[in-house]
Amino acid sequence: MSDYKAFRVEVADKIAHVLINRPEKVNAMNADFWTEIIEIFRWVDATDEVRVVVLSGAGKHFSSGIDLMMLAQVGSQLGKDVGRNAEALRRKILELQASFNAVDNCRKPVLAAIQGYCLGGAIDLISACDMRYSTADAQFSIKEIDIGMAADVGTLQRLPRIIGDGMMRELAFTGRTIGGEEARSIGLVNRTYADASALLDGVMEIAREIAAKSPIAVRGTKEMIRYMRDHRVDDGLEYIATWNAAMLQSADLRVAMTAHMSKQKPEFAD
Repeated sequence: MSDYKAFRVEVADKIAHVLINRPEKVNAMNADFWTEIIEIFRWVDATDEVRVVVLSGAGKHFSSGIDLMMLAQVGSQLGKDVGRNAEALRRKILELQASFNAVDNCRKPVLAAIQGYCLGGAIDLISACDMRYSTADAQFSIKEIDIGMAADVGTLQRLPRIIGDGMMRELAFTGRTIGGEEARSIGLVNRTYADASALLDGVMEIAREIAAKSPIAVRGTKEMIRYMRDHRVDDGLEYIATWNAAMLQSADLRVAMTAHMSKQKPEFAD
């Protein structure tokens, strides 16, 4: 793997642990972050050895969101022509959206482990993950409203499907901060842990459980869940019928059934 400036990536037990690695900057998302996350998740997608991703932040906090220095740099590049400025800003926003689309589109399940601050752009990021877990004292906020803008990298599009439309509107309009327990109560996180160490241990245990399953079955399950966000039930049923017409011929099905009948743990190929 390549060396990264904004991340550290470790692989063990078929799990890729992707850490945002700028603790001295509260893991703010700088220019390197936005380009490297695409490269990392393309690698994850293409690497059969990796079956699950755990995404976390180094240090005391998950992430404080987009680096304000980066925003200032974008602003300094604008000229006097409104049309050209709008074109440049639109292109930049679409580039940033592509970074979190890479997380959302990843074939492997992505589990976010969140401690400390999870603010602004970090909410966009965890919204693109499959599951979210946090410490009880984690702090979540859709902060964009407080700097005079609408969140534009996925929060307003993905979060309603996670916590519901009304609660998303409340958090987006007020920018208020919620703790880990409230995040759990509204479904933003699946469960909370006492501290960062217990959080990472717990999330890794869940990741190992997923990694032990058939990668073909996990892939199909994620694809069907993603498909149903934008389609009717009958569309989804038609799609899974076509998908499983091929996937049910996988050796994984025979391995799983044999292991179940013999009460042994199955071992699946990458």
